[in-house]
Amino acid sequence: MSPNDVPETYPDLAGRHTPDGHVLPVRIYFEDTDFSGVVYHGSYVRFLERGRSDYVRLLGVHHSELHAGETGESIAFAVHRMEIDFKRPARIDDIVEVLTRPKEVRGARILLSQTIRRGSEVLIEAVVTVVLVNAAGRAQRIPDSLAKRFATAPK
Repeated sequence: MSPNDVPETYPDLAGRHTPDGHVLPVRIYFEDTDFSGVVYHGSYVRFLERGRSDYVRLLGVHHSELHAGETGESIAFAVHRMEIDFKRPARIDDIVEVLTRPKEVRGARILLSQTIRRGSEVLIEAVVTVVLVNAAGRAQRIPDSLAKRFATAPK
């Protein structure tokens, strides 16, 4: 089994695409919280990263293959900018959802809207800009084959 295959016994391990965007469930563990049982603000950044990674994974875009040069040269996504609005706290044992939606794909840049919610309650709203870079760290235009995958994703 390749590292990109999801065993049939875990069909939703990488979340799922819905008409609203990609949804990834996350359980809040003790390690995610501060001494009071409230999620530490840095933990949300990890949850957002997992949402983005699984969003592109389910589009058929795999980080390991990009790094290995599947599109012609070694490339990777790098976070360029994050705007995060913390609205309400999550707590230990909560189950939250990370919702990821593409806002814009252009040139070397992908602008994503991300929300972390508990049921219908919005906890975090974020806008994240990622840039595709080559091995030297320079911005690299998103290959057409990848851009097409993003274009077909639910918005």
